Amino acid sequence: MPEPEFIPADPDNEARRSDPARNLAVAVYILQGLALFIGGLSALAGVVINYVKLDDVRNTWIEAHFRWQIRTFWLALAWTVVGIITLFILVGWFILLGTAIWFIYRVVRGALALNDGRAP
Repeated sequence: MPEPEFIPADPDNEARRSDPARNLAVAVYILQGLALFIGGLSALAGVVINYVKLDDVRNTWIEAHFRWQIRTFWLALAWTVVGIITLFILVGWFILLGTAIWFIYRVVRGALALNDGRAP
């Protein structure tokens, strides 16, 4: 029995790269990455973009990235607050370190998946 022929999911990868919604997702990943160096305000700007444009990307392959970015923001914010509150008992430093590592992982994993044209 011959092997089935490989058919790519999207033969027109260049069309995906020029998609304006994809470019917005790239911008949000950049804003999230910058948040580690210039403060959380850039991540806040990114999540605002996510919420404003969420209806425009609904039922597209980019929607998964927007939801990933929104979840990343809110969970990182929640764990950062917990870490700051618990700084005085020293466990907060470990929470903040873990949150930073997790945040970097989420941003990098999402950006790489976006670059490959797939969901995170």
